[in-house]
Amino acid sequence: MNPYENRRLWKYILLSFAVIIAVSSLAYTDFLVKSIAKSERTRAELWAKSLKTMFETDNDEMMNFLFVIRDSLPVPAIVTNEKDSIITYQGLDTTKTYFKLDADRKVHDPDYFHRQLDKMKSQHEPIPLEFFGQKNMVYYKDSNLLTRLRFFPYIQLSLIAVFLLVAYAVFNSSKKSEQDQVWVGLAKETAHQLGTPVSSLMAWVELLKDKLPEEDGSLVMQMENDVKRLEVVADRFSKIGSKPILSNHKVFDVVKEFVDYFKVRISDKISFNITGDEDIEALLNVPLFDWVIENILKNAVNAIGGQGSIHVHIKENSSRTQVIIDISDTGKGIPRSKFDTVFQPGYTTRKRGWGLGLSLTRRMVENYHKGSVFVKDSEIGKGTTFRIILRNNKKDVSTSA
Repeated sequence: MNPYENRRLWKYILLSFAVIIAVSSLAYTDFLVKSIAKSERTRAELWAKSLKTMFETDNDEMMNFLFVIRDSLPVPAIVTNEKDSIITYQGLDTTKTYFKLDADRKVHDPDYFHRQLDKMKSQHEPIPLEFFGQKNMVYYKDSNLLTRLRFFPYIQLSLIAVFLLVAYAVFNSSKKSEQDQVWVGLAKETAHQLGTPVSSLMAWVELLKDKLPEEDGSLVMQMENDVKRLEVVADRFSKIGSKPILSNHKVFDVVKEFVDYFKVRISDKISFNITGDEDIEALLNVPLFDWVIENILKNAVNAIGGQGSIHVHIKENSSRTQVIIDISDTGKGIPRSKFDTVFQPGYTTRKRGWGLGLSLTRRMVENYHKGSVFVKDSEIGKGTTFRIILRNNKKDVSTSA
């Protein structure tokens, strides 16, 4: 398992634990709510029975005892007759049960009572109550404690989720910034370390030109090309973290020049074909863009493995504002679920791979060339097409890294 898939597995494990904790919290709260609701139902039934007994008894001492019982049961309730007319009530908001007609007179607010009655009907089944030969109904609603408890876990989980999201965003941003600083420092140090041996090799090549006979000139030329390539690589790393200058270049010529260099250094069983408009221009930093093409071509060569072909097609979009470069191979293909994963740092299918090539490719295209790169299409066993989209602007600009 590569490092990226390992990190993703841990993310799924942690997410599973979070879901289990959330579900457990909701389940336990639901258990508490049901227990309290059952207790409140019992209190409502007891309140109804005490009310019935009060209407039927003539004993003053019993009446006082029933008053104490009734008043000790804090149940928001309304008693109605068969026609839904309100007979009595308890535990409602005293500031809303009346409204003033004048300084001396107050009457019940019917709208408030009907709203409360509708709410009680929606929450619980009524308790039948019969006295004086009449059938009545006792309706009640949840207490404030029960209402708050019903919503508490959702509020709690929402606050925790918001906190975790903010913490993750801050941590991720800090981690990415730290990684960028390490990457930029490493790149510049690499460029610095390459500078001295490359300069020395260039001198040795010049010395070989003078010492070797002319028939060996082609070998020296290839050595010189490789040394120049090392110089280009050092230049690439030195540009990381700085402001690369973008200028107009013919895309076809830039791609062809690199392909000509690249194809003689791989198996001759892999053929190359470049098609498209040769006059299309795009804003490029050639050393960095060569790196982009190199990474995609290396990925294609590895996917092909043995014999196959690589096709590069260059065109413009319909509005002629973008340059589109499609790089297709006849390799083993990429599963659709991995279309975005292949650009993640550390993702690789090779045992000795670092999983950085396509990640750097996306960084250079998006951050430095203000374009985009993605897997346009792929089919297992038939091949893959990567698409690069660049700006087609006729003005030279500088972009921030």
